[in-house]
Amino acid sequence: MAMLWKFMRVAKYSKTALSSKVKVRGIPTHSRHSSSKSVPSDFRASAPCSNTVELLGKSYPLDDYSNVTEKILSKVGKNLHNRKHHPLWLIKEQVKEHFYKHYLGRRGTPLFSVYDGLSPVVTVQQNFDSLLIPQNHASRRKEDNYYLNRDHMLRAHTSAHQWDLIHSGLDAFLAVGDVYRRDTIDSTHYPVFHQMEGVRLFSCHELFSSIKDGEGLQLFEQGHRTAHKQECHTMEAVRLVEFNLKQVLTKLMTHIFGDGLQVRWVDCYFPFTHPSFEMEINFQGEWMEVLGCGVMEQQLVNSAGAQDKIGWAFGLGLERLAMILYDIPDIRLFWSEDERFLKQFIGPHIWQKVKFQPLSRYPPLINDISFWLPSETYSQNDFYDLVRTIGGDLIEKVVLLDEFAHPKTKKVSHCYRITYRHPERTLTQDEVHRIHQAIEESAVRELGVEGRF
Repeated sequence: MAMLWKFMRVAKYSKTALSSKVKVRGIPTHSRHSSSKSVPSDFRASAPCSNTVELLGKSYPLDDYSNVTEKILSKVGKNLHNRKHHPLWLIKEQVKEHFYKHYLGRRGTPLFSVYDGLSPVVTVQQNFDSLLIPQNHASRRKEDNYYLNRDHMLRAHTSAHQWDLIHSGLDAFLAVGDVYRRDTIDSTHYPVFHQMEGVRLFSCHELFSSIKDGEGLQLFEQGHRTAHKQECHTMEAVRLVEFNLKQVLTKLMTHIFGDGLQVRWVDCYFPFTHPSFEMEINFQGEWMEVLGCGVMEQQLVNSAGAQDKIGWAFGLGLERLAMILYDIPDIRLFWSEDERFLKQFIGPHIWQKVKFQPLSRYPPLINDISFWLPSETYSQNDFYDLVRTIGGDLIEKVVLLDEFAHPKTKKVSHCYRITYRHPERTLTQDEVHRIHQAIEESAVRELGVEGRF
């Protein structure tokens, strides 16, 4: 469970547009104690044949909702979280080992099962409807998500698998995978990142068995919804579930970051959990949000077939944890193929302490771009997506530098500052100029802006 968060005009970005048909293919892999049928990692784009996207062995017709770009599709199947010795793999394995060791079932086997190979292509129903996200909720916007068409999308969170896994009969599981969101551009945001989902359901006996005189306590009542509980839950049940959830996550963070870690909880709102919380940890004197969690909405649990149980869910970002733990300054580095980066994380065991040694810090090149916005709706995320599509990982940061409204015409102008920096080499002014010019031309052509170049 993680926080939720328009654009693809087919074959219009000169050489970077999505081909009318895209294929991804490869061979599944497996690992111990987990479902690891990995998404195929061999990506290629075929010549235009029809207005479809063929992805992971299935064909999806494009429509007015399609906004996923070839740049994004090229990331599908990379599965960094399953790449041995990659920092994201290390974080995943550390969390897995912790849960395997400390949470055991009746027969001494791991209580939590792990699924790290689920397809990132999901239905809108899975990503939103199954989680009780209202139809008019802002998180469904094309400006914030990558849609294959009106019915299918690249998952925006691993929560998209909650309902299916509960419906299959699971009471405790972790789901890990790549997720996709259209977002701002800076050192901590990237359109593809990785999440881990955790869910635990309790029967009445499991929740109250260790409580003195717990035989008379109940999970459910016909009550009222408050800031502290759902209308169908008893306060006793909610308090115990909440206590268990916070205890589990505090132990996990302490296990990863060490003793003496300061943790605080902040109330928040997620549509599919109530009450909801964010965990922040104090790392080197700075409070950082590391995960979101809460008591699962009973309507979701009931619809998945577990009417007699109550549970919690959490979602954490692997990049966030790895950047803090290993002191990695730029999220783009996780996609690096530079051996100077990757070799730093090879060690005899997953708990080996690693402090990232920065590669040579190459100088940035900065260019500004200004334009008048079109009269119809304009989305900053459309512009960010266009910049990423053309500039790729050469783009370090995009900042809205100035917003100006003409006093007579009422037209609005935006000025953005684009920072170009390659993580592995020095860029030249000529190559940056060509990219920047392509961004200017595409912004006029694709977004309908009026250039002030």
